[in-house]
Amino acid sequence: MNRIVMLMGLGALLCGTSCTSKKEVKEEVGKYKVTTPLRVDTTFAKEYVSQIKSVRNIEIRAQEKGYLQNIYVDEGQFVKAGQLLFRIMPKIYEAELLKSEAEARAADIELQNTKVLSDKAVISKNEFALAKAKLDHAKAEVALAKLHLSFTEIRAPFSGTIDRLPLKLGSLVDEGQLLTSLSDNSQMFAYFNVSEPEYLDYQTNVQNRGSNKVNLLLANNQPLKYQGEVETIESEFDHETGNIAFRAKFPNPDRLLRNGETGKVQMTVPVRNALIIPQKATYEIQEKTYVFVVDKNGVVKSRNITISNQMPDLYVVGSGLEENDKILLEGVQKVKDDEKIDTDFVTPKEVITHLKLYAE
Repeated sequence: MNRIVMLMGLGALLCGTSCTSKKEVKEEVGKYKVTTPLRVDTTFAKEYVSQIKSVRNIEIRAQEKGYLQNIYVDEGQFVKAGQLLFRIMPKIYEAELLKSEAEARAADIELQNTKVLSDKAVISKNEFALAKAKLDHAKAEVALAKLHLSFTEIRAPFSGTIDRLPLKLGSLVDEGQLLTSLSDNSQMFAYFNVSEPEYLDYQTNVQNRGSNKVNLLLANNQPLKYQGEVETIESEFDHETGNIAFRAKFPNPDRLLRNGETGKVQMTVPVRNALIIPQKATYEIQEKTYVFVVDKNGVVKSRNITISNQMPDLYVVGSGLEENDKILLEGVQKVKDDEKIDTDFVTPKEVITHLKLYAE
C-alpha cells in the first residue's frame, strides 16, 4: 500500500514539474524582441552591373592580299610593341619593288642625258623639267612599292595579348581581312549605367557624394584587390533606358581582367538622415516587403514598406515606417496579424552594433 502511495506521489511530482516546464517554455516562446528604426547618417555600397574593356583593344587586319606565309604568335600570347606577328607571301611585292627601282634608274639616266643636251641648248628647258618630273614619279613608285612590301609584315602596334587566330598557314588573305585582335590589359575600363536621379545627385552634390574611388566585384563574387577610380561620364543619356554611362579605370598588373568580362562596380554612396532597420525584421510576400508593427497593447499588425537602399544586414526604409514605430525584431515567421504578444524592447543602437553598419 505504501509503495502505491509513493508511486502516485512521484507521478504527481513529475507531472507538476513537466507542466511547469511547459508553461515556462510557453512563456519564453511568447516573449518577442522588438526595436525601433534608427535615424542615422551612413554610407552604403551601391552595385552597378558593368562591362569590362581593355584600355586599348584593336583588330589586326591585313593591308595586302596574298597567302599567309608565317604566323609567329599563338592565341593568348603576350607580345611587345613592334613584334612581328604575321607575314604575307612577299614575292609579288618584292618584284614590284625591283621593277620600280629599275624604272627609277632609267629615269635618272634619262635626266642626266637631258641635262647635257639642255646645257648645250640642244633641247628646251621644258624638256629637261619633264625628264626631272619623270624621275620624281619613278622615285615615288619606288617608295610606294617599299610601302606595299612592308605591309606584308604585320607587327604589333603596342604591347598586349593576342586573341583568337581565325586563319591558318597558307590561307589566302584578302586586303582588310581580320587576322586577330590585340588587347592592352595593363589597365581596364569598367563601364556601368547610372540612372538620371543618381547622376544628378552625383553631379550636383559634389561635396557630399563620397569618394570617386570604386571597387569591382568579379563574376565569381570575389572582389578585385585593386581599387579603381571614376574617370569620366559619357555625354548623352540612353533614351530607351534613361541611363548614362560612367567609366571607371582599374589597374590590372596581374592581367586577371580580360576584355569582355563582366562584373559589378561598387560605389560608396552617402545617405543622409536615413531610416534603417535590420533585414531580419522583414519578410516578403509576392515581391513586397513587410514588417510587423507592435502597438502599445502588444498587438502585431503587418505593414507594407518600401526599401530605398540596402547594405549588409540592413535596409534603408523609403516609406511605411516612422522613427517611433516598434517593430518585431525576431519571430516574424511565428506570429500572425492581430496576435497579442509579450515584448522585450532592444534599443536600435544595441541591435545595430551586432550588424555590419559603418555609420558616420
